[in-house]
Amino acid sequence: MRIVTRPDFDGIVCAVLLCRAENIEPNIKWVEPNEIQTGKAVILNTDIMANLPYSPQCALWFDHHVSNKPQTPFNGGFDIAPSAARVVYNYYQDKGKLDDHYDELVLNTDIIDAADLDQDQVRYPEKYPYILLSMTIQNRDYADSAYWEKLVNLLRDKGIDRVIEDPDVKIRCARVIKENAAYENHLTAHTTIRHAISITDFRSLDTVPGGNRFLTYTLFPETIASVKIRYDGPEHNFVLLSIGRSLFNKQCHVNIGNLLARFGGGGHAGAGGCTLNVQTADQDIEEILNILFENKKDS
Repeated sequence: MRIVTRPDFDGIVCAVLLCRAENIEPNIKWVEPNEIQTGKAVILNTDIMANLPYSPQCALWFDHHVSNKPQTPFNGGFDIAPSAARVVYNYYQDKGKLDDHYDELVLNTDIIDAADLDQDQVRYPEKYPYILLSMTIQNRDYADSAYWEKLVNLLRDKGIDRVIEDPDVKIRCARVIKENAAYENHLTAHTTIRHAISITDFRSLDTVPGGNRFLTYTLFPETIASVKIRYDGPEHNFVLLSIGRSLFNKQCHVNIGNLLARFGGGGHAGAGGCTLNVQTADQDIEEILNILFENKKDS
């Protein structure tokens, strides 16, 4: 039995819960959502999928993204919940396969994945262990898969105080704090504001900088949503687009997940992403921006 999930904090916690509930050792295939949507990822009929778009080949599927709401019967669980981990947790608690041991972990996963953060948590994530740990999970062409699997094992058996003291985790946390400090300069240099939308375009950079994805909302408090644009790898065949509603200026009415589903992506009401063909990316981005500028609620 294999777990197929996304390499972010929610996906890692889903793997923790599934390993415990199904009483299996970690055997994880890490996949990004667009690999499911494009058919690039091969899904087996014994796979348990979580935090990803649905594939009819899998045995069980769990998710919470509004754009992935299933139209056909399936085995598993779906709910518009703060995190996919919450859907998994509720499903197995109802079946008596999980107790309340992971209450704190799942609560913090809800907070992080739903971006239910305050100003202090955004500006100073180093003060909040779960938030800082989540920022160490970055997908750079799957080079960190061993680290993600290590986190699954650590979080399955240890509390956050012991996890954060692991030597490898400590090194990565220190790196994140340094990256976050530099990221503020990158955001300032590569962001423009149009109609209360911050547009950060990293396509002119050879290396896409990493950093605190929520920082834009404190740097540009007048904005209601953020758009981040960058190339998918050195070949520049695709453009990656990420959009999020501001955490603090809650005037954006557009359902981001539904909007990006129209362009082959998806996500939550408040955040999402999509992959665009480089030949049509500028046209698609302008169309997406115009919808954001209009700021109409979904009918």
